[in-house]
Amino acid sequence: MKRILAAVDFSPVTGDVVRVTGDLAHALHAEVRLVHVAAPEPDFVGYAAGPLTVREQVAQGYREEHRQLHAIETAMREEGSKVTSLMVQGDAVLKILKAAADYGADLVILGSHGHGALHHLLAGSVAAGVLKASPRPVLIVPAPRD
Repeated sequence: MKRILAAVDFSPVTGDVVRVTGDLAHALHAEVRLVHVAAPEPDFVGYAAGPLTVREQVAQGYREEHRQLHAIETAMREEGSKVTSLMVQGDAVLKILKAAADYGADLVILGSHGHGALHHLLAGSVAAGVLKASPRPVLIVPAPRD
């Protein structure tokens, strides 16, 4: 196992995902690719004119997510991991699966938010979607208990 893809979303489970990924990478002498899937731009934000304040807020949100991703990458690198990061936009399940395939990941690591069965039934789950569709092993890090 030489390549690990870790999906991070900056939720409370992200710290545990990063810790587990770093521990496994060190133990296996593996490279790490961090991926963060940002929400797609609202339809009117692309090339069409939209409210300037909304476009600025969306852009600021993307910059903040990129800053957070870079901070995690830097911290992991300082701990000795060979790590790169990637921020993409779109459907989280599809983008994580594509990033894993493009990277040639041997393992995918992501967190579970620990929502109840009703939420999972109504909204679905990125972790469940990746687990169901991935041709490679998937490690789900559970959400922290309160």
